Amino acid sequence: MTRILSVASECAPLVKTGGLADVVGALPGALAALGDEVKTLIPGYPSVIAQAKSTKTVGSFETLFGGPAKLLSAKVAGLDLLILDVPHLFDRPGGPYIDANGRDWVDNAERFAALSYAAAHVAREGAGGWTPQIVHGHDWQAGFVPEYLHTLGCAVPFVFTVHNIAFHGNVDAARLSTLRLDHTRFNSDHFEFWGQISALKAGLMGAAKINTVSQTYAEELKTEAFGMGMDGVLRARSVDLTGIVNGIDTAVWGPTADPAIKPYKTPRGKAANKKALLKEFGLKPSDGPLCVLVSRLTHQKGIDLLLDALPALLERGGQLALLGSGDPALEVALLELAASEPRVAVKIGYNEDLSHRMMAGGDAILVPSRFEPCGLTQLYGLRYGTIPLVALTGGLADTVINASPAALARGVATGVQFFPIDANALANAFARLCDFYVQPKLWAKLQGNAMKQPVGWETSAQAYHALYADLATG
Repeated sequence: MTRILSVASECAPLVKTGGLADVVGALPGALAALGDEVKTLIPGYPSVIAQAKSTKTVGSFETLFGGPAKLLSAKVAGLDLLILDVPHLFDRPGGPYIDANGRDWVDNAERFAALSYAAAHVAREGAGGWTPQIVHGHDWQAGFVPEYLHTLGCAVPFVFTVHNIAFHGNVDAARLSTLRLDHTRFNSDHFEFWGQISALKAGLMGAAKINTVSQTYAEELKTEAFGMGMDGVLRARSVDLTGIVNGIDTAVWGPTADPAIKPYKTPRGKAANKKALLKEFGLKPSDGPLCVLVSRLTHQKGIDLLLDALPALLERGGQLALLGSGDPALEVALLELAASEPRVAVKIGYNEDLSHRMMAGGDAILVPSRFEPCGLTQLYGLRYGTIPLVALTGGLADTVINASPAALARGVATGVQFFPIDANALANAFARLCDFYVQPKLWAKLQGNAMKQPVGWETSAQAYHALYADLATG
């Protein structure tokens, strides 16, 4: 058994802005099944404090980045939590990272430095009699942990998972003292990045082991095209870099017992859900596939490519039901398209139950991302027998078996991939998808293959379990 302190800025179901929260919330249970003991340290946002009905104070700080702080223990939704209650940093309206007007909190560096410092403190002093053997940080918000471990003279190993390297947590060097960082370590060997302080680089340079959320993304990050300026750092640390594909919480996502849908065990059961979904989106039955998309509406997610390639789907009788929000210009373009095209329906925003109904009722799930570290949407699609149509990048490359002639001949295909990542290739992928859809036996085989894929946390948890055990005994 290994004792692990997981450190993250969000954790489902308490607080979620994206897939990071799902991973942080689901992995502890899978590790517990292997005998590991995980406590998850998260900020005391108002929503977190409200959901933690019964708490116990297991630590305190007279002053932590400008004010008093407490460390609370709680059990919520099966998770063993440590909550950093710092009202002057976290008790405010808005989201975890942005204010009510959509602007980044100006003190985000201090807010998440406090989280990292608290993690290092727990590693050295313990919390409620419990001390971790490993600290596992997620993304830049936990990047300063190894610096504070160094400051506190604590040798507990640090594992760093990069979920999305696009976010660095960079701030001006003038904040060195404010962030309680060692001035002598402000150099390229530690956390200096082009004259700035970089929380992400601190994590990358200070970690005993680094992983990202798919093997392909781990390789991509070492290239200039995908490394977002950190490719040199990752090439230098390549011996300690690996990829572990995320899983999904199959107790939450699964067609046999999902309370948001009409449950089913085989692909045939999707028909009733498709009928209901068409009605919910105001679409009429069609001879082509109903494609669904649940996504942030951004350039990274390839939404502009979708707009350009969509005629190739519609001319074959296909339809699109979309749920998401993001770039205002893309939102407007999609709403205008839906207003003029009866085979396209768009809902701006996010609704968890609706996303489940879309997985159950859709024929295909679209993930045309320009880059995708792992992606969970395609895993949800596989679980529900909703064929993923995905770009050939990152975790999409690792989790979907392309319906190539060879894969079809061997009966192992689970989806459709396209490359290069442009509108023309996506249009060709739509044509292939429609060709498969009008072959009922082939389509049913694809659906059956998809539903049999091991998309839960079992395999990935084994990889983390081995990584922790190696460091804890090394």
